[in-house]
Amino acid sequence: MTTALLTDHYELTMVQATMQAGTANRRSLFDLFTRRLPAGRRYGVLAGLGRAIEAIENFRFEDEEISFLLANKIIQDDLAQWLATYKFTGDIWGYPEGEVYFPGSPVLSVEGTFAEAVVLETVLLSIYNHDSAIAAAASRMTAMAGGRACAEMGSRRTQERSAVAAARAAYVAGFASTSNLEAGRTYGIPTIGTAAHSFTLLFDTEEEAFRAQLNALGENTTLLVDTYDVEEAIRLGVELTEGRLGSIRLDSGDLAIMARQARDLLDDLGATDTKIMVTSDLDEWQIALLQGSPVDGYGVGTSLVTGSGHPTCGFVYKLVARAESDEPDAPWVPVGKKSKGKNTLGGRKFAMRRLGDDGRAEAEIIGLGTPPVNDGNDRELLVPIYEKGELVYQASLDDARRRHKESLAELPYAALRISNGEPALETIILDEEGDVTTNPYHAAPRVTNI
Repeated sequence: MTTALLTDHYELTMVQATMQAGTANRRSLFDLFTRRLPAGRRYGVLAGLGRAIEAIENFRFEDEEISFLLANKIIQDDLAQWLATYKFTGDIWGYPEGEVYFPGSPVLSVEGTFAEAVVLETVLLSIYNHDSAIAAAASRMTAMAGGRACAEMGSRRTQERSAVAAARAAYVAGFASTSNLEAGRTYGIPTIGTAAHSFTLLFDTEEEAFRAQLNALGENTTLLVDTYDVEEAIRLGVELTEGRLGSIRLDSGDLAIMARQARDLLDDLGATDTKIMVTSDLDEWQIALLQGSPVDGYGVGTSLVTGSGHPTCGFVYKLVARAESDEPDAPWVPVGKKSKGKNTLGGRKFAMRRLGDDGRAEAEIIGLGTPPVNDGNDRELLVPIYEKGELVYQASLDDARRRHKESLAELPYAALRISNGEPALETIILDEEGDVTTNPYHAAPRVTNI
């Protein structure tokens, strides 16, 4: 399915105007970045690159789309002819999926003609803002869960296609599974699911419901035990499986107390291997409170798919450089907004994570026009994605999961706290001479050993 109309009207009006002005084909460079993290967050998580690639690959204006645009006088005939053969032919580079980022991090850079690059603005922003918000929330939740598994269960709390994207983003950030079958089919994410309260209520007795589920799914299934009386349900589940019940799920009440009581009862009944899964509007704060409880897994829905209070990342897509003219060898001119609070650093960026002798990250270093000097153990952050219109990025979803785990391991320990705090790393901007320069994304740039 084409993604060409997942865009804003004004992008095509800009192309129309630049075609008439003769500047549509001028080489241009756009950066996708955020000026700040959501309030209190210590790091962001880059997710959505794989979906963005899918969107670019399917960004085609076919007869139906062009007819709509012409009929509504959004474009004129010359632009219609150009759109009919649209294919991105430029270069794209950025942070690999799963990487953490900070204010000012150039997570994606798009170089091409003004026309071919500007029309991608909205679709790229919608994917990156949504998926990275979910991934950031998921990362905080999996950090609080420690080694306990987290399952994504938020499909019914968001738009149906967003639910699939949310499951993917959560998987990047460490969630082990999803309840969403389309996410399982499309992205190969493990899916889980047993039964809801309605299943138990359908039968005359809880025993009939449990027997039906056990007959269908086997003893390793998860029984929902809080439809009526939790203690009676646990005793029934253990009895029916002769102590071999796989798991129970708690979905209401004070989960810390109920989990403790359930564990004690299971152990007393000899079901020492039966696991306890908890659900019920969990977020990272509640998961943190359950760290000392005998819980084996968490099912998270609403808070996850809404970004746990921050459903967008504030990513913007800004022109940061353009050619001086339409000549093939015309020099580049850095450009940027100067408006108060929304100013932009012009020029091409090079990003590096400065690492200390202990392997811990110390700063995010952004070089303007020139790569920062690597002292030997620092890590370059940007990777090629498209070269002359050809896709070169081949990382898989599992690669993204590994990248996220590895990048988190580099951060200072304080980064994993969920209490409000400043970004875990300072973003330091270096000019072409390698000197620290003004950083518009921090009120007072801090100079460190660079």
